[in-house]
Amino acid sequence: MKATNVNGKRKGSIMLYALSTCGWCKKAKDLLDQLGVEYSYVDVDLVDGPDVDEVLREVDRWNPRRTFPTIVIDGKCIIGFSGEQIKESLKDAG
Repeated sequence: MKATNVNGKRKGSIMLYALSTCGWCKKAKDLLDQLGVEYSYVDVDLVDGPDVDEVLREVDRWNPRRTFPTIVIDGKCIIGFSGEQIKESLKDAG
């Protein structure tokens, strides 16, 4: 599975599973960009070929309901967009 990496300040391991058409996913990316943190993301709906099964297994591991955004910060999962929860998790990360 190929994730896109966004450079920034290292605040632990941050992985965002998103949909390219999801407004809440865009808000999550925008917030992480504004905070200037390093993170990786996968737009799940744009994955194809053999990577589809891999990315869906990874999403299922954190969020079996497959709702988006699904954000994993240092092993803690945030489902949906919650700016405050993301900021709070980043305080504890890294």
